[in-house]
Amino acid sequence: MLLAGGAATGCGGRATTHHKPGTSHEQASGSVGTLLTTTDAGGHRLREVPAEGAPEVQLTVRPDSEDGWNLQLAVKNYRFTPDSTGGAALPGAGHAHLELDGRKLARLYGPWFHLPAAQVPEGAHTLTVRLYADDHTAWAVAGKPVEGTAQLTATATAPGQAGGHSHGDTPPSQTPPPEQADRTVTITVRDGKVSPAPARTEVRRGERVALRVTSDRADTLHVHGYDKELALPAGQEVTLTLTADRTGLFEVETHESGLVLTQLLVR
Repeated sequence: MLLAGGAATGCGGRATTHHKPGTSHEQASGSVGTLLTTTDAGGHRLREVPAEGAPEVQLTVRPDSEDGWNLQLAVKNYRFTPDSTGGAALPGAGHAHLELDGRKLARLYGPWFHLPAAQVPEGAHTLTVRLYADDHTAWAVAGKPVEGTAQLTATATAPGQAGGHSHGDTPPSQTPPPEQADRTVTITVRDGKVSPAPARTEVRRGERVALRVTSDRADTLHVHGYDKELALPAGQEVTLTLTADRTGLFEVETHESGLVLTQLLVR
């Protein structure tokens, strides 16, 4: 919730893609504020800044008319900078993480996000959004991360009703057809290893690419440059489909384990 220039330009206009395979996902670069030794629940170090002029965030949750909920992040002293994710920490800039009961669901690059009902079990839950710098350190004031929370209750609903898992007039007995793709890339992550081994996948501009991924642990799939994300439930195959409408080299990785799955080379 999100470029690239020429073929040698990756996320944020740097000469490579997001970061080199094998390096830490959190580089803790930049000299803004004070980098603390303490971390947030996700293991990201806190970057302490004075309360005056510090980033702020409030979270509002509204039911969607067809499925799930629409989330709005109202921020102050802060701007979303998807094009520089992975770079040095800049004052009042970065991205956000969305958590459900302490479990990360997605990385957010803007003030709006649609949360599908399928990702929320029945019952009462706490949603949390936390603000991060471009280097993946968490903005903090007085030793506490800058975050906002909201309560959400998911109930079982009939297919086709608000909060349900179906859309429009699709009959309950039918499943909507999958999005058509010109190229499908199937990847498996098991015991910290990627199969097949990470390599470049060449596609033509305008092609529809389906990334079909199965991970043995819960994680988040992310396509840099396109800022597409999808939750990876443990042991379940999920498919992220995108239109390759930007040329360049774009890294596909998992966020929690920091594994590079493939690189999309769009010509």
